[in-house]
Amino acid sequence: MTYSSHQQEMRDAARHVGRRRFLTVTGAAAALAFSVNLPAAGAASAAEMDARKISEDPFTLGVASGDPLPDSVLLWTRLAPRPYEPDSGLPNARVQVRWELARDENFTRIVRRGTATAHPEFDHSVHVEIKGLDADRVLYYRFRAGKWVSQVGRTRTAPARHARNSALSLAAVSCQAYHDGYFTAYGHLAQEDVDVVFHLGDYLYEYAVTATGGARNYTDRTLPAHFNRETVTLEDYRLRYALYKSDPDLRAAHAAHPFVVTWDDHETENNYAGGTPENDVPPEEFLLRRAAAYRAYWENQPLRSPQRPTGPDMKLYRRLQFGRLAQFDILDTRQYRSDQAYGDGWQKPGPESEDPSRTLTGATQERWLLDGWHASRATWNVVPQQVTFAQRRDVPTDAFKLSMDAWDGYPASRDRILKGAEAAGIDNLMVLTGDVHVGYGFDLKKDFDDPSSRTLGTEIVATSITSGKDGSDKPASWNNQMQANPHMKFFNGRRGYAVVTLGQDQARADFRTVSAVTTPGAPVATAGSFVTEVGNQGLTPA
Repeated sequence: MTYSSHQQEMRDAARHVGRRRFLTVTGAAAALAFSVNLPAAGAASAAEMDARKISEDPFTLGVASGDPLPDSVLLWTRLAPRPYEPDSGLPNARVQVRWELARDENFTRIVRRGTATAHPEFDHSVHVEIKGLDADRVLYYRFRAGKWVSQVGRTRTAPARHARNSALSLAAVSCQAYHDGYFTAYGHLAQEDVDVVFHLGDYLYEYAVTATGGARNYTDRTLPAHFNRETVTLEDYRLRYALYKSDPDLRAAHAAHPFVVTWDDHETENNYAGGTPENDVPPEEFLLRRAAAYRAYWENQPLRSPQRPTGPDMKLYRRLQFGRLAQFDILDTRQYRSDQAYGDGWQKPGPESEDPSRTLTGATQERWLLDGWHASRATWNVVPQQVTFAQRRDVPTDAFKLSMDAWDGYPASRDRILKGAEAAGIDNLMVLTGDVHVGYGFDLKKDFDDPSSRTLGTEIVATSITSGKDGSDKPASWNNQMQANPHMKFFNGRRGYAVVTLGQDQARADFRTVSAVTTPGAPVATAGSFVTEVGNQGLTPA
């Protein structure tokens, strides 16, 4: 099916429901159902398939866990014997999947076991929420369907809410364009000793992937032609997740660590803002695309039931606590934002971008964040989110420009957040960021135009897994940006991830990079290490 025929399919669906009704949640959900002939979840009309009749390994996309709580884990898998086919090689029928949770990877000490249903309307994905567990425990899990057994995954529960835990190690990752290279960094991350991984957006890209995998330049396989087009429909997004999750390094990282995920733009469409698309298409057509993208995202990520979308809406912002050491407020800076000022891109700031009514989070999410800080008793308050938070001028002259897609395009929104942190008495603030395909370390200043102003926190920007291809240690903009931004303490343009260790006295950030992604097997190295002290925020070399 061509891109134009996909657009026509979406227009037909929107017309079927009607423009006025479409712009409601129920209307968009109805249009999505019409466009893919989608029954309600768990519909009794769906037949049940005997799992013993599955003749090929259905666990080709691996396993995952996410959003650890003190008494609960969330386990995920998706049945796909033929992941590159639209139906994944399964009929339109329910499949019973068994799961096991144990204290050891040989499953001699079973903690829980049960059965879950893989519904066809959710593309045979499985989300299992297991409650009533002991806090701060490492656990192992696996799934069974008929004679087939999945790989073993490793997860953990969070420390009890009031536990006086002394250390927590996390990794931050983002931006993994399949067509830009191999997920080598994930292979290394799978071997790291971290408690949890935060994925900060751009888990997939909507752009076409050629038969040879773009920059991967495959010579041992040919990808199906349906990957060589932009994702628009629900089927497109589902297939693209199958392509990404078939990567062995990504599967290894998911199996090794629980993930906490949030999206940015490319999971739907580049640089969209709320209900405003990048390109000039009718709003009902874009919201149908957004509904498809959000549904496929939930189907393919280890997310709990409160995150399940309704039409084009999905509440992704949420809060996790790891004892008294850390509170994580995971943001969504795409779904509720004002449109980018001055037509997006790098622009000179002015009245449009500085309008105090502009928001990156929406009023409800902003209030939720600030209220959560007032109630927080954690040593570290960490904000995993998508786009660069600190001011980032492109040149060290008065002719500087700022990115209208980042917090620089919404300075009033950023100012409200920083003032809210001060008002709540948040002494140890850390922002985790993705998006920009480089590693940055920033001090967060009360006044970014005054280097001597108070440092309110730090920002760790994780570089991309692959996006931007191999990159370099010092990109062309290195000198200008380092001179223009005295609060920028680190800048590296290689691919990789960040590892942050939170302690009672300090936090340490290690920027881990690989030398290449356009060829497989590159080693990992540490490009820079920094610490920031409890009660004395600011990055200094470790």
